[in-house]
Amino acid sequence: MLSQSSVQALARLRAYTPPPTQWYNCPLTRRAAVLILLFPDRYGELKVVLTMRASTLRSYAGQVALPGGKSDSLTETPFDTARREACEEIGLPTTDAKLPAGFKVEHLCELPANLAKTELGVRPCVAFLCPSAPASSSTSPPLISVEEKMIPRLDPKEVAAVFTAPFHNFLRQKWESDGPGPVQKNGKPEKWYRGSWTDWHESRWRMHNFYMPRQDSRLNSRTVKSRPGPSQSGSGAGLLKPEPSGGAEGEGAMDPLGDLTTFRVFGMTARILVDAARVAYGEEPEFEHNSHCGDEDMIGRLLKMGRMSESVKKGEELTNEVLMAASKL
Repeated sequence: MLSQSSVQALARLRAYTPPPTQWYNCPLTRRAAVLILLFPDRYGELKVVLTMRASTLRSYAGQVALPGGKSDSLTETPFDTARREACEEIGLPTTDAKLPAGFKVEHLCELPANLAKTELGVRPCVAFLCPSAPASSSTSPPLISVEEKMIPRLDPKEVAAVFTAPFHNFLRQKWESDGPGPVQKNGKPEKWYRGSWTDWHESRWRMHNFYMPRQDSRLNSRTVKSRPGPSQSGSGAGLLKPEPSGGAEGEGAMDPLGDLTTFRVFGMTARILVDAARVAYGEEPEFEHNSHCGDEDMIGRLLKMGRMSESVKKGEELTNEVLMAASKL
């Protein structure tokens, strides 16, 4: 049911052992985790689930992100955090027992923690949403049902849209996947990848920008419709077909994404996806990139100098001066 490249990618992820992490040395207020949820499309190729954050959020509003958030307790593991947040944001059940019959979520591995500008240690957790029965079993659901039968509920307070993207394409310079490529608002073709070098972490840091086509919502994006009155989710077929959260669509319903033609995947989210794909497929990207994965060393240095403390100040962000001081430790 899976393509050979997908089988090999999952095997590499299962076998991956990350370096020692600073995540558990961070105070609770500085711990966060995201879920890289992979699933097979009808051709057996891996896709990844992404969200677009609601415009009303205080941080990173309107940006594309992986499902995830801050930890609730010191006993919560990164995967516990990522799975709980995915439940809150896109309705993915926290336990396999609550999944539709025939499905399970396999925890494949964790990647080195990344450093957010808000002084969070963000631990990426990779998981595989798959049929629970063996592929040879007559009871095993076909791959297409992975997209058809999973029905999360979007939380309109946190998530404006959920969409899926071809996982292997995060190693590619050009759009190579099935379906039309990205286009600009004027209808002209858009590049799949744009990148540039910038200064961050007291070193050269590659900023990745991917432009995921926003295809018909019935195919790959699930937008939250909004209008005065009870919040509600849009409809459509596929892995992320939302259930209504109250009220019915009527005249005046508005698409919060407007005339958006692409979802821009950039910053830490793009970097995490590139690193995860590097591990999974055992190959380097076609574009320039940072060779190291995560920011474990810098997180350790910041902790050593007393940064990333339990107390979180409003608007607090890392500066180049702080990072310079940490790099000299």
